[in-house]
Amino acid sequence: MELVIAAVIVVVVAAILGIYVWASYNSLVALNRRVDEAWSDITVQVKRRSDLLPRLVDAVQGYASHERAVFDDVTRARSDTIAAPDATAASAAENRMQTAIKNLFRVAEGYPQLQSSQEFLRLQADLVETEDKIQASRRFYNGGVRELNSKVKSFPNTVYSRRTGITQRSFFEVSSLAAISEPPRVQF
Repeated sequence: MELVIAAVIVVVVAAILGIYVWASYNSLVALNRRVDEAWSDITVQVKRRSDLLPRLVDAVQGYASHERAVFDDVTRARSDTIAAPDATAASAAENRMQTAIKNLFRVAEGYPQLQSSQEFLRLQADLVETEDKIQASRRFYNGGVRELNSKVKSFPNTVYSRRTGITQRSFFEVSSLAAISEPPRVQF
């Protein structure tokens, strides 16, 4: 009888442990998927911004065609943000993009006719909206990464996370928090 009770206890403990590991693994997979979805949201907003930028550059270029270096910087930064393969590269590209956009708006400030153009004002408003969405997506992504990284580091997840390919992720950070603390100012 004691042998049966011991066997039942071992089976119950093994079942509880198995259920715990199974639930932990499923939680880890779900977090990984959520981080992937959050990254996808960022790429959608970055793509939206990259679609707006050529029209904005064209509008400014019509008034300030001699500012070639500024337009080239925007074009390069746009290409870099689209081509960024991961959060680390995207963070560096985002820094260059914020600088390029600010320089573009500095050029636009010198042209009152441009500032009163309805098309330019609409493009600016669209850009501000997109920058807000990028920031919101970035916060959501970084929150998911923080939670995923914590789970990957905790036991028992550390045991099987490496084997399943679920690893820690990089945060989508920018070097200058002041650069993204508010969207580019577009009110002249």
